[in-house]
Amino acid sequence: MGEVVVGLPLRLDGRPGPQAEKVLAFVEALRTALGIPVTTWDERLTTVAAERALLEGGVRRAQRKAVRDRLAAVLILQGYLERKRNG
Repeated sequence: MGEVVVGLPLRLDGRPGPQAEKVLAFVEALRTALGIPVTTWDERLTTVAAERALLEGGVRRAQRKAVRDRLAAVLILQGYLERKRNG
């Protein structure tokens, strides 16, 4: 059995905004369609962390734009897996 992790774009104060509500509706549809667990993960500041890591790595602006969202997704999954591993 698998599992899907979806980033949840909460506001900085932790409350869900309009975009988070859209994501939550998508998550419910995904659960129904896939029949496997779908977990949300707070994605606040992951794009900022990804951008910072790319800057520190000396990645050029054009290249940063191309990989920033993928790196943010990696950070979401990494955070989720670390929490799951550490309880």
